[in-house]
Amino acid sequence: MVLMAIDHVRVYSGVPAGGPTAGVFFTRWVTHFCAPVFVFLAGTAAYLHLRKLGNKGELARYLVTRGLMLVVLELTVIRTAWTFNVDYSGLILAGVLWMLGWCMVLLAGVIWLPTWAVGVVGFLIVVGQNLLPAAASASGASIQWLWQFLYLGGEVRFGESGPTITILYTLVPWIGVMALGYACGAVVVLESAVRQRILLRVGLAATALFLIAGGVMVFSGPPSEEGMPALFRLLNQRKYPASPLFLLMTLGPSIALLPLAERARTGLADVFDTFGRVPLFYYLLHIPLIHATALLVWYLRDGAFGAERFATAPYVFIPDPQQQWGLPLLYLVWAIDVAILYAACRWYMHVKATRPRPWMRYI
Repeated sequence: MVLMAIDHVRVYSGVPAGGPTAGVFFTRWVTHFCAPVFVFLAGTAAYLHLRKLGNKGELARYLVTRGLMLVVLELTVIRTAWTFNVDYSGLILAGVLWMLGWCMVLLAGVIWLPTWAVGVVGFLIVVGQNLLPAAASASGASIQWLWQFLYLGGEVRFGESGPTITILYTLVPWIGVMALGYACGAVVVLESAVRQRILLRVGLAATALFLIAGGVMVFSGPPSEEGMPALFRLLNQRKYPASPLFLLMTLGPSIALLPLAERARTGLADVFDTFGRVPLFYYLLHIPLIHATALLVWYLRDGAFGAERFATAPYVFIPDPQQQWGLPLLYLVWAIDVAILYAACRWYMHVKATRPRPWMRYI
């Protein structure tokens, strides 16, 4: 969640999503871990919630309700927070909450399978995703919009003069990742030493597989026309839609680090724990906060807010490097925003614990 904020500050800084220099490249790359971990652990959380509820029917209703709520929030609150306007003719974005919401709805139907079968379904979706473009081509143009929602992405227009929605996060392979996370819940509830040993082995194996497969592709393929170094080409895996190598690259190290995170007892771990206890509150707050502070920084730096440049955020492109922020300014604004978010999340966590309301179970 903290890493995610780096990329969202980058959106309003004019810095491109990756680039030839190591600073710009890794500013983007380090945030690639966010979405895979969100989706994977959302599946694990669903498994743990089932143990608390003791009833798959109740879990299915919860997943559908929460999932649809996330979809609505994506199309209303989050869309307005990104752009600070309500001009739906300009941009309707199907982003990460959209994807998480629909994946939860789909997971509500998958949880009726045995846990191991949910994992198998997730694995097959992740590794078999490259078959979908051929299936989409064979199905004809009449349902092309459905394939765009499922895997292809891009813009979908409703009618000749209707609104257009831009699909950033498709449902495949992410529903597969969530199903794998759900199956991982059976590992998470094991005795501590066994759990940590399995997670470490699985994470290291996935990371090694990425290095081997990715290395073969890099060194056996043609050199980059842009002169991109081999390390950058190895790490520059496809995110939209997320390729199997992208998921191995991000989930492998993340799963391997879970045992270390479990044993962390530092003050920094308490800060992260605060964010993790109120994740949706953090998400709903962080985009408008970053947007507002970025406009203030632009005003202090250039004497003008330049708000019109962000009417289609996060699709913002400022081509002139002289107009873009430097990375030190980007990271300073990120640190300030995270500090503000920590104070707000700590307050809400206290309210949620001492004066809970029924709606708070969803936020």
